[in-house]
Amino acid sequence: MHPVPRPWRAPWLAGLARRALAFAVALGALTPLCAFAAEVGDTVSLPSVTLLDGRTLPAGYFRGKTVIVEYWASWCPFCAQQNPHLQKLYETTRGKPLEIVAISIDKTPKEASDYLRDRHYTFPAGMDTADWQRTLGKRKALPELYVIGRNGRILRKEVGEMFPEDVAALAEYAGK
Repeated sequence: MHPVPRPWRAPWLAGLARRALAFAVALGALTPLCAFAAEVGDTVSLPSVTLLDGRTLPAGYFRGKTVIVEYWASWCPFCAQQNPHLQKLYETTRGKPLEIVAISIDKTPKEASDYLRDRHYTFPAGMDTADWQRTLGKRKALPELYVIGRNGRILRKEVGEMFPEDVAALAEYAGK
């Protein structure tokens, strides 16, 4: 028996290697599109946010502060149940070392602004942006809430509606 000549094997192996490499490159290219989501223990640096009232909170505004970030939408029934409790938390923690910012995923700022105005919500709210998505990832459900400590570490993450007493208990994070 004669061994199979190398030139015959090489193209097949080379073709397989090229396909494997192309697959690996394609997979790597898709990684940023995959559903990244920040988790408890991760450290983040929050980006600036333009609030629906026109004010801008620069990225540095959040440094050294405990921040509660809630993602919501005007069409979300679970957000409609949770947001009154977030408003109450906002009112009871004013002046304490705790910041609240709500990030809407509505299609337009008008939808979000109208929702807040009609319900008399005064907590700071802005729109989701590419910077916020790079920082905390894409939403898996609504509402989605993060508690971020003064050092930028995510202390808590809640996906889905919280009970009123659980929202109220978030006041304990003031200063953490």
